[in-house]
Parts: sequence; structure tokens; C-alpha cells
Amino acid sequence: MASGKPNKLAFLSQPAPAGYVAGLGRGASGFTTRSDIGPAREGPSAETVAAARAKRGEDDEDDDDERYQDPEDERGLFASAVYERDDEEADRIWESVDRQMDERRRKQREARERAELDEERARTPKIQAQFADLKRNLTSVSAEEWAALPEPGNLTAKRRKAALARESRDNRTYALPDSVLVGARDRNQVQNEAADVDMDGTQSTMGGTVSSLTEIGEARNKVFSHQLDQASSSSAMANSGLSSSIDPKGYLTELSGMSVKSDVEIGDIKKARSLLDSVIKTNPKHAPGWIAAARLEEVAGKMAVARKVIAQGCEQCPKSEDVWLESARLNTTDNAKVILARAIQYLSQSVNIWLRAEQLESDPESKKRVLRKALEHIPHSVKFWKQLVNLEESPEDARILLTGAVEAIPLSVELWLTLARLSTPQDAKSVLNKARRTIPTSHEIWVAAARLIEQMGEPAERVDKTVAAAVASLEKAGAMLSREQWLREAEQVEREGSPRTCAAIVRATIYLDIDPEDRSRVWVEDAQGALERGYAETARAIYACALHEFPDELPIWQEAAALEKAHGSRASLEALLERAVSSCTKAEGLWLLYAKEKERAHDVPGAREVLIRAFDHNLGSEAISLAAAALEAEQGEKHAASMLLARARREVDSVRVWLKSVQFERVDGTLDAALALVQEALRKFPHAAKLHMVHGQLHEARGTDEGVRAAREAYAAGRQHCADAVPLWLLSSRLEERQNLAIRARALMEKARKTHEKSDAIWAESAAVELRAGSAAQAKSLLARGLQACPASGLLWSASIWLEPKPARKTRAADALRRSGDSPYVICTVARLFWQEGKYAQARSWFDKTIAADRDWGDGWGWWYAFEAEQARTSDGSAQQQLLDKIQVADPRHGEEWQVLRKDPQHARRSARDLLPRLASVLVEKYGTMS
Repeated sequence: MASGKPNKLAFLSQPAPAGYVAGLGRGASGFTTRSDIGPAREGPSAETVAAARAKRGEDDEDDDDERYQDPEDERGLFASAVYERDDEEADRIWESVDRQMDERRRKQREARERAELDEERARTPKIQAQFADLKRNLTSVSAEEWAALPEPGNLTAKRRKAALARESRDNRTYALPDSVLVGARDRNQVQNEAADVDMDGTQSTMGGTVSSLTEIGEARNKVFSHQLDQASSSSAMANSGLSSSIDPKGYLTELSGMSVKSDVEIGDIKKARSLLDSVIKTNPKHAPGWIAAARLEEVAGKMAVARKVIAQGCEQCPKSEDVWLESARLNTTDNAKVILARAIQYLSQSVNIWLRAEQLESDPESKKRVLRKALEHIPHSVKFWKQLVNLEESPEDARILLTGAVEAIPLSVELWLTLARLSTPQDAKSVLNKARRTIPTSHEIWVAAARLIEQMGEPAERVDKTVAAAVASLEKAGAMLSREQWLREAEQVEREGSPRTCAAIVRATIYLDIDPEDRSRVWVEDAQGALERGYAETARAIYACALHEFPDELPIWQEAAALEKAHGSRASLEALLERAVSSCTKAEGLWLLYAKEKERAHDVPGAREVLIRAFDHNLGSEAISLAAAALEAEQGEKHAASMLLARARREVDSVRVWLKSVQFERVDGTLDAALALVQEALRKFPHAAKLHMVHGQLHEARGTDEGVRAAREAYAAGRQHCADAVPLWLLSSRLEERQNLAIRARALMEKARKTHEKSDAIWAESAAVELRAGSAAQAKSLLARGLQACPASGLLWSASIWLEPKPARKTRAADALRRSGDSPYVICTVARLFWQEGKYAQARSWFDKTIAADRDWGDGWGWWYAFEAEQARTSDGSAQQQLLDKIQVADPRHGEEWQVLRKDPQHARRSARDLLPRLASVLVEKYGTMS
């Protein structure tokens, strides 16, 4: 019968109210899932999908889920396919293609990554660079201000002392009374007995307590042993040859290098001994455990125990090669022989044991006997045959041995090649032919055959045919090398002294694995790479193939000519240039280089003939006409040079031709003729800045007041017609300074700065004007403004370094190097600073860096020569001679003092080698020596 009372648990069968969270009153919190709120976007209904499919004529039952399969996932179509050798070959080919494509773009990618890295560094400089200006301001802090700074507290030292005090307090130990130890023992006993111990060892009781001093001492020793073990595992073990955790790969090596030095290490050895005893007892067939145990005893100085342990290891592990070798090492020579003889009974096929037995013998005959015995057991060991051949003193006996060796091991390329080297040339031919038939996949045998043909003095065509046959044979046998591998083989052959074989390899394989449209670029890169690695013959052969394929490519001819000039002979260079001018008749640079080389070889008629041919192929050529005139002028044929220049002015009629004509008359000393020519040229070319400069200099050369006024007018006219010509402003300012008109020079420089705000030469000259006038502060201010306008100017940074006090110059120089991008001006300044401080090795190194940064800057060469001239007082002066040879090749064209010296009519026809000592004297006289 139902009760009339309401059911209190009825709510359990009712739905929960909206927003109800179980346990919310007890502090629980609810969460919402995707299933609670449904999808983010309502999809089409089933009816809509069915209607769309019906409209397209599709059937639900024909739905193929595999059409949505990932095309890269081969579980469907290729699930039952077998991965065969063809698939493996295809994968390998694709991997080689990927590597080749990656190698082709490697240089561009690395250059792009470097550029991105430099840009990132420039955008986000280091903290040190951001505070560089603040650090420089510290130089102006006075001594009183420094003294007023508060002393910082050494919190690190305080924390360290506090930590040491806590550690000492935590590690403090106290001596326990005997009653505590006895109580601890009694609590662990099942039955307590009060016994007293007599002197003979019997127990007796005394008042219910134990008075056994032996047991008390043992308990105390156990406590102390436990404490020592903890201390040694945490600290002492770190200083010993062992560690608390054993390295499974390197612990044998650690035992070999361990040395006992203290009581702590002795304790470590005892612990290691117990561990290794456990190892060899647990697993007596574990060879590394026996070796480690023996080495541990060796480290401890117990050689007898070590030999005994390793002998036990030999008994337990007779099939382990390492155990026998270790036993032989630990014993004397005679005992080691006996041990290795026993080892051979178990391991007759061990090459290392036989070689170790051979090393123990002292005389060659005994060594041969051991090796012959070894070959009876292991006739296919290349090491044994090689060692036995090396012991033979007679080449004939060695050849007989190698004949047997190649019969025993016919697939050893090394033995075949060694036999060929020991044979006569005719026998070597037959040996290599037999080796080639035996091992058709070996490229080394083909290369050796080509080298043999070259050494026998046969024509180069035979070498080419041999290498071509090698390529065809290897390709047929499926053992073809890649183009990069063949190039490495060519470099190896060049290193071994066979240049014709090297060239033949390049000619036969340079076309492999490369697209026709990429050949020119890739071949030039290959040649440059070989040249960087020091293989000139390989690079020469690559350039020869490239020129044969692309005879009209001027850059390749120039690269090849540079190679011949640096690594070839005069005859080879002239032969190459003759081919070059015949292929590229319109290349003026090649004609001029050819004529210059003829002139350097003192073949003046040959140089004239080259220039005549060049002019016939390049009518109206400005460069060839001027080169012909310069040749005649240097040979003293002034009339012929004048006629050539007059002809060039009529036929070419360019600014450069007129300028060279004026310079010729100026050097010849006929100033009136030079002035007439320059004035006529200015009427034709009023906007030629160099003509205005020469016009003013010619008037200055008169040395009269009228000449100065005419020069001032000439420079003013030049500035009016060529407002962008910075040198005209500099010449005008210096003219006024020489006339002691510093105010007018300052006015000119101020006007120039407004016209050329971004010209570092104008700012540097403005500062120099103030410095020469004795106003260093104003010069420093101008340089600071100039650096704001030209922040990366090495010229301005170099000048600003010298205006700093000596203690601040190093900091300024470091900042300049970073801001100027390693400008040669700044690098030379750093070298002079080292010179000033007497650090001559560093100075020489930085002078070398200066020339490396810009070989065309003549002033850098002059400073280096001045330094070496001073050092020559205490040396043989060979460094000066080397500099003279280098500058003759570099032939620099720029540099403030260098250009002034070269354009001086007195030095017009002197070489760079002759001008360098004079330049060094001018620099030292103007700026002073550093010593």
C-alpha cells in the first residue's frame, strides 16, 4: 500500500534544472564541451545531401571512400606491392638528384643566409653595442666623481659564506655514546641476553648490560663506513679516475688512464674492485668485465694480480679476441708469445692476434715466419700479404709474393696496383690488363693504366683513349662515378704528378650529369673551386673544355688568362691569349692584355704587332689607340706617340684621348702646347671635370701670380660647369691654403659641404683645413658632423681616431671597425696604432689585412713599406723586397698621396715598384713615423 508521504528521492528521476552543476555548493566548478554546444557551423541535412547526390546521378551504395585517400599514402593501390631492387635504385637516383640540385644552389643559399644574418645583426644589435657610446662617455668622468661613487656590497660573497656556514652546520657530526649503539642493537634482536665476555671469548653477564667492546667497535665502524661511502660518492669520486655511475662504453679506457694519488682514490679502487668482482662472478663469460678488472689492478700497481685476473678471463672467455690481446699486453714479451700461441688454438681466424704475434717478434725472419703461418690459416687477408711484402727487401721477391697474393685474393684492387708498381712498364701493362678483366668495376685500375701510359711517354691521345674507354667500361658494368667524384679523382691524379691523365679525366667526364644550359656557369664554378683547393692543372683542363664549348665567352677567356698568368709560363699565357684574340676579335681587353704581356717580356716589336692587329679589328678604338701611344712614349719614341695621339684625336675624339694628349705634352715639358690642347678640349667638352682640373694644375705649374689667378679662374669655371666634381672643390681649397688664404679655403669648404653634404672627402678636407690652421677642436666638431652625414665612411672614422687622446684610440678604433664595415682606411689606422705601441707582429698582420681589403689603395702599400723599412734595421730586409714584387703585380691606381705621386710629371713613366719607396718617405715626412 502506498504511503501518503512525498518521496524525498523523487528528484533523482527528474531532469536536472538548467545550469545545474553537481557539487557547486561544495566549491566545484563546471565546464562546457563541444558536445554541449554542438558544431560551430550547422551542416547540410541528410535530405539535402541525398537530393544533391540524386541530382548528380550518384548512388549512395556506390560511394567509394578510397577516392578521398591521400595520394601520398600508398596503403590502397600499392598496399600489396613488393619493394624491389628497381624501387631501391629509383629512390637512390632521386636522392642523388636532390643532392645535386642542393649543391647547385648551395653558394647562392649560403650567400643569402649570410646577408640575412648580417641584416638581422644590424637590425637587432647586441647590448654591448647599444651602450658603446655611454662607455665612451666614461672617459670624461673626473677623479672626484669616481671617488664619490658608493662602494657596492659584495652580496655574492656574503651568500657564499652563508651557504658554506649552513652546509657546515648540516654536515656536523657528533660522537655517539656506547649506550646508544647498544640500545639500537638490542631493539633489533629477537631475544635479549645479558652476557659478559671473558678474555677467551666466552660470554658472561654483568648487571643485565652487554659490555662486548668488539661488537661495539664493529658497530661504530659500520656507521663510519656508511658516512664515508656517502661522502665519497658525492665529492671524492668526482676527482678520481672512476665515477659513481659506470659508462658502459668508456670505462675500460678510463681504467687505462687512471693513476692512484691519494687515499680517496684507493678507496675508489676498492669500491670498483668490489663492483667488478660482482660483474665477473655474476657473468663469468663477460669479457669486458675481466679486462676492466685486470686494468683496475694494473692501475693499483698490482701487476701480478692483474695477470692472474686476465688469465682467468682467458680461461672463462677463450673465444674473446680482446681478452687474449689484453693478456698479451700485460705480460712480458716471452710470456705474451706463449699466450698468443694458446689464443690461436681457439681463434685461428683472428687477424689482430696474428698481427700482434708478428709485432712481438724482433727480427724480420721471425716476423715473416709468423705471417706465413698466418696466411696458412687466413689466406684471404690483405693485411697479411701487405705486411709480408713490406718485410721483403728485394723488389723481385716482393713481386713474386704479390703474384701469389693476387691469385689468392683476385678481387683486391690494392694488391693489383702494388704489383703493377713493382713491375717493369711492360709487365705492369699486362698486370693492369689482367686486373681490369678480373675487376671490371674498379676505376682505380683504369686510372693507374692511364698514368702508366703517361709515364711511359706515349702521346696524349693514348691517355685520352684509355680514360674514355674506362668511362664506357664502367658505365657498362654499372659502376660509373658521378661528375664530382671524377673531378676528385682528377685532383688526386694531379697531386700524384700526372697532369695529362688529370686533363684526360676532366675531358672525358666534364659533360656528365649536367644540363647544356648550365654548363658554362657550373664549369666556371668547378674551375674556381679546384683553383681554391690548389689544383691548377684541374682548373686549366676545365677551362680548356669550357673554352672549346664556348669559344666566344669573354669572361671564361679572362678567367683562363688569369690562371695562366698566376700558374703558367709565359709561353702558355701567350698561346692562350693568341687563341683568345682569334676567337674574340672585338674584345679590347684581351688585345690590350696580350700587348701588355709582350711588353713585359721586352718584346716591343711583338707588342706593336699585336696593337696593329687589334686596331685593324677594332677601328676607332679609344683604348687601343691610347695603348699604342703609351707604348711608343715609354720606348722614347715621342714623335710616333704624338702622331698616334693626333690620329686618335681625329678619329676617336673622346675626352680621354684629349686628356692623354694633354698629359703627354705635360710630361714632355711643353706647358704651352698642353695648355693649348686643354683649352681646345674644353671648348669641345666643357663638362669634363678632369679637363678643368688639368687646366688649373697647368696654370699652377707656372709658379707666378698670374698663373695662380688663372688657376683660380680655371677651378671656378670647373665648379660652375661640373658642380658634382668633388676634386675641383678640394683643389680650389688647397690652392687658397698655399696662398696663405685660410679664410677663403674655409669659405670654399663650407660652400662645398652645402653642395655635397654626403661626400666624406669634403668633410675630411674641411677638418684637415681646420687642423692645419691649428684648430683641433673645430676639426673634431666637423668630423663628428661628417660622421652623422656619412656614418659608414672609413676615411672620416680614420681621421677621428687620430684626434682622440691616446688612451681612447683603441676604443674608437674598435667602434670604427664595426661601423665602417672593415674599411681599409680604418684597418690601416689600427695597424699604425699597433706600430706605435711596438707590437710589430700585430702591426704586420693588420697591414696585410689592409692590402687584402683593397689592393688598389696605394697609400696602404706605402704605410706597409714604411713599417718594413723601419724593421729592416734589425732584419735582412726580405719583407721589403716581397712588398716591391707584390705591388708590381697589383699596380694600384687610387690613394690620395699615391695619385699625387703618380701624376707628378717627374714620375710619369716610373713603375709602381720604383714609386713605393718614395711614397713611404712622403708619408713618413708628412705624418711622422710611429716609433
